[in-house]
Amino acid sequence: MRNKWHLPVRSKRFSARVRSQRFSAKKWGISWLLLGILTAILCIVISPVSATGIGQKEPQTAAIETTTVNPSPADWVKQGRTFYETGQYTDAVEFLQKAAQAYQTQGETIKQATVLSNLSLAYQQLGLWSQANDAISQSLTLLQTKANRDVSTHHLNVLAQSLNIQGRLQLHQGQAEQALATWKQATALYNQLGDKTGKIKSQINQAQAMQVLGLHRRALALLKQVRQTLDNQPDSLTKAIGLRSLGEVLQFVDDLPQARQVLAESLQIARQLESPPDISAALLSLANTARQQQQIEAALDFYQQAITQAPSPLIELGAKLNQLSLLIETGNRQQAQTLIPQIQSQLNRLPISEQGITFQINFGESLIKLATSLHPEIAQILTTAIQQAETLGSQRLHAYALGTLGHLYEQTNQLQQAQDLTQQALIKTQAIEAWDSLYPWQWQLGRLLKQQGDIQGAIAAYQGAVDTLQSLRSDLVAVNSNVQYSFREQVEPIYRELVELLLPEDNTQISSERLEQARQVIELLQIAELDNFFQADCITAQPVQIDTIDQQAAVLYPIILSNRLETIVHLPNQPLHRYTTFVSQTELESTLEDLRQALPERTSLRFLPLARKVYDWIIQPAAADLATSEVKTLVFVLNGTLRNIPMGALHDGDNYLLQNYAIALTPGLELLESTPLTEQRLEVLTAGLSESRQDFSALPNVKTELQQIQSLMSGKLLLNQEFTKSTLKDAIANVSFPVVHLATHGQFSSEAEGTFIITWDDRLNVNELSSLLKTTDLRQTNPIELLVLSACETAKGDDRAALGLAGVAVRAGARSTIATLWLVDDETTADLMVKFYQVLTQDKVSKAEALRRAQLLILQDPKYRKHPYFWTPFVLVGNWV
Repeated sequence: MRNKWHLPVRSKRFSARVRSQRFSAKKWGISWLLLGILTAILCIVISPVSATGIGQKEPQTAAIETTTVNPSPADWVKQGRTFYETGQYTDAVEFLQKAAQAYQTQGETIKQATVLSNLSLAYQQLGLWSQANDAISQSLTLLQTKANRDVSTHHLNVLAQSLNIQGRLQLHQGQAEQALATWKQATALYNQLGDKTGKIKSQINQAQAMQVLGLHRRALALLKQVRQTLDNQPDSLTKAIGLRSLGEVLQFVDDLPQARQVLAESLQIARQLESPPDISAALLSLANTARQQQQIEAALDFYQQAITQAPSPLIELGAKLNQLSLLIETGNRQQAQTLIPQIQSQLNRLPISEQGITFQINFGESLIKLATSLHPEIAQILTTAIQQAETLGSQRLHAYALGTLGHLYEQTNQLQQAQDLTQQALIKTQAIEAWDSLYPWQWQLGRLLKQQGDIQGAIAAYQGAVDTLQSLRSDLVAVNSNVQYSFREQVEPIYRELVELLLPEDNTQISSERLEQARQVIELLQIAELDNFFQADCITAQPVQIDTIDQQAAVLYPIILSNRLETIVHLPNQPLHRYTTFVSQTELESTLEDLRQALPERTSLRFLPLARKVYDWIIQPAAADLATSEVKTLVFVLNGTLRNIPMGALHDGDNYLLQNYAIALTPGLELLESTPLTEQRLEVLTAGLSESRQDFSALPNVKTELQQIQSLMSGKLLLNQEFTKSTLKDAIANVSFPVVHLATHGQFSSEAEGTFIITWDDRLNVNELSSLLKTTDLRQTNPIELLVLSACETAKGDDRAALGLAGVAVRAGARSTIATLWLVDDETTADLMVKFYQVLTQDKVSKAEALRRAQLLILQDPKYRKHPYFWTPFVLVGNWV
């Protein structure tokens, strides 16, 4: 028998992550996690395939034949295959067992080994892992024993197929490293056989394992190699699936336009070859990509096409569940309601299987979010899922169903039942070491304990969730931008709610240790946000505590909570202070947004009462202590929407905050070691564009700005055509400049890809800029002390755009960065920048004080009408000394 019905391995399958400690983008939120599982399972069902794990066209089979005159082992195999393809896995196992026994009796070793590998697949669908492992082990033992005597092409081919099945099973059980090694063995065999198609298929499987291990860039590189090979071959299902796998990885690493293009190519080939399974799989991936791009109508249309063209009821059901979750997410309740009875009817007809259980949990989650009156029905659906998971022995799904039912009881205020179920989910999740599924239940337990008045227990549960997230910190690497939405909904609240517990509003007598713990929790959130932004670990070499940098600086840490603003302040040689302002998060963030919009209105004073209000919330409670301490600089560690506000623009009724203090921002409590510019011979690399490039307007004053800076400090100038990616790279490589000044258009965004600067020939995003500056190697003796980004601005309409500014400051490796929160006119920017360097070189003061004095000169200049539009957007991020 030629094995043409084995199923493909997909890296996003939930079961593949039972023991994996890697963190998928799909795992930030319960519903989105299950959506990822759902999509992966659909891909498995859609593509009945060879043992290589790659789909082929689904065979057209007649009605199942259960009786045959004098049936042969081949007949039993055929019947087992038919049962398998229709989801009747128990019956499939029965017939495959008969075939395997018959082939053993006949001494047909290779045929027996082949059937045993197929039997392993059927056991996997039933969740019978021990039997699945035994079957594939027997298959490989037979093949490896025979290999000592027979190394025919047919034997090696079957061995490669069985290795692929073993790899699938290993990945399914969370053994991603072993799966990757097994698939490499299969690839080597196909290479030995000269089987290019088999080699490509097993390479695609390797890419799936790499994704599970968090090696998304390696998976992408491998699949790009596969594509180069496929581009030289005629259209085939292997090509369609290879492109689809590449598209899904591109989707995962946030290259959504390219992902959509590649997936469209896969869909076109699948349609040309009239392969319904692969058509549906491509449509589903396209729907998910459109969803991440916030193209809701396109996503719904793709889901509907997947439903219409689904080759089986199971695939149709899965697509409907995806569609339902999106309709609920976007508030389209009426359309969602029409899908519910259809889905319920189809769910009731499903045989017991992992797919069916996952579908039920997903359905229950969607109904909970819909907030309908169907609570008894939801409870029954989830109870059924729990019972079926127990029957299959699937611990991971059992835990997830228990936790989801606990969430339902939480919503209906049945707190003790919710707590019992949540604790059961926790215990089971810990038992199978599914760490990446642990924190939602720890968070849920914390909420429940808090509601029941057990504050210490709640703190312990929340701290457990934070500790779990920190242990998974590296898994924020290489995830897509959809995580940032889920991060705000599913991760950020855990940290903030823990701080609320640590700083109870009715108790102002909090110890310094408790204040430090609260500050550290938000610090961990800051780090996680930056990791999330970069899709890579942040720089952590040789950090120093900002509290110790400057004995004339106060460090302010405002923390936005649901019903108040907590500001933790460190004054020199004093314990931490806590200042509480009771204002709702909604009012605070609304006022901050109004202020952010009003400040750039150069002909209006609408900003003034807003700036006074925010001053009263953040600064006024600590004003007397700040004055008594005689500090000169205020260092803000900002989070949330506070990052979009220039603190210097806050107003006490008489003066701007900048008129009383130098101001600096830092992304966190630790900075890189720095040597003050006052202790160095100042040399500057200046580069910029005065001419229009890449649809950005001309900046005619840039030429004057750069020339005047060059007159104040020695260095090198790159202007217009001379300012390219390569010339910038060469200039930095050949000479060590403590100051790099780039006067060009740029933008700060909440996404790394949307944070960029313009050169004459290219657009550099924040990661490319960091690589170009070569300062990620922090062991160099002369790092960049100051990076100035003149004429850049934060993206309009992006309430987290200032994260990109903090990102540049950290990622570029410079000890500090000066940039603007919004685009100021060309003349003002040039004027202020020149004044900054004049003060810096002549007065020998800190960077923060030099910027303050330059801003005050602009503030006092009648030409600029004393409006903060002209001077306040310039901010210093990083080491201020």
